Amino acid sequence: MANAVPLNDQAMAFLERYLNNASPTTQEWTGQKLWMDYLRPYVDEFITDTYGTAVGVINPDAEYKVVIEGHADEISWYVNHITDSGLIYVVRNGGSDHQIAPSKRVNIHTANGIVEGVFGWPAIHTRSNGSKEQAPKPDNIFIDVGCTSKDEVEALGVHVGCIITYPDEFFILNENKFVCRALDNRIGGVMIAEVARLLKENGKTLEFGLYIVNAVQEEVGLRGAQMIAERIRPNVAIVTDVTHDTTTPMIEQKTQGTLKLGEGPVIAYAPAVQQKLRDRIIETAQAHKIDFQRAASSRATGTDTDSFAYSHQGVASALISLPLRYMHTTVEMVHREDVENVIRLIYESVLAITPGETFSYFD
Repeated sequence: MANAVPLNDQAMAFLERYLNNASPTTQEWTGQKLWMDYLRPYVDEFITDTYGTAVGVINPDAEYKVVIEGHADEISWYVNHITDSGLIYVVRNGGSDHQIAPSKRVNIHTANGIVEGVFGWPAIHTRSNGSKEQAPKPDNIFIDVGCTSKDEVEALGVHVGCIITYPDEFFILNENKFVCRALDNRIGGVMIAEVARLLKENGKTLEFGLYIVNAVQEEVGLRGAQMIAERIRPNVAIVTDVTHDTTTPMIEQKTQGTLKLGEGPVIAYAPAVQQKLRDRIIETAQAHKIDFQRAASSRATGTDTDSFAYSHQGVASALISLPLRYMHTTVEMVHREDVENVIRLIYESVLAITPGETFSYFD
């Protein structure tokens, strides 16, 4: 890949800053601003839309358009009810896991700034219901901000609809494992930004338009990708997201497949994945000696690939995923080598595209 490396010191500093910033679904803009500031030297212009998707564009006047895409949002909670005694009940904003909530610290985002709180949980000695111990459920987890009345809570600026995130921050485990909440999928935003940087620093001139898309609202139904796909109307889309490392306990590999951290990017097989484009990506991985894994989805991929593939009159789309442990927790984990190899594979796959290609079965 010429001289530039996928994750240099500058990229690592951006990665940590970007991950540590909260970017919950529907409030992605602070993260998008950080992302655009980092990407600015490597693109010709930006596109943004009403709901917050950000796109860096190289060669915006080109007729043939290629998208590389990740999503910007992280799961969170909404304030849903404040009791007279000052406790806060919540509803999900995306696929937040109620079972990890008890005893977690939280940040409540208000017009007055962050209000800190905790997901309270009764002691093991007290939370039995008859002979059966109660487990955390969406309707019994609650947040305590240290108040004794609803009026006190509201005086802090907290109201129904405020978004709640976890404050857990990035760290590196055993030298090569990145750990943080929201690796799903702001690590995708980092990886596509690095592709743009490598193209610039390696002096690559593209003969088509490259649209580096950081889409919003993936966690609530792929909505940002749906909107921006209609606006860009690309010819090709290469999407990156995370997928499950299936080698940890309680995962059935006969149904979930066998995927593992450290063994390379995961290339998807699914109805939304266009076969000729996927095969091109596989050939590219083999040509550049990039280890990869394969995964199959019987119907939807559950990623923004589905939105791009079925937009307009159909867009040749592919999915390159990053193996991840402990999805939708505050200790999501990926392997540095996998991150670098996803970057390498997207970079080389972009360079392997020729303007005008339809990837049609009939050409």
